[in-house]
Amino acid sequence: MATVNPIQVQKFLKGMEYPASKQDVIEHAKQQGADENICSTLEQMPEDEFETPADVSKAIGEIE
Repeated sequence: MATVNPIQVQKFLKGMEYPASKQDVIEHAKQQGADENICSTLEQMPEDEFETPADVSKAIGEIE
């Protein structure tokens, strides 16, 4: 799988309301047109509540 840049992911999370569950983040990214690579990366995040966009970026950074 290609490496996903957390900054790329944030483009698909614009307008996301926090706190958000992992599933909320994935659904929002899909609605914003995120590709399969980004969605599969989001699926690998730990089951968490994310308080801020930075929390999502941190979770993505811990995957790789």
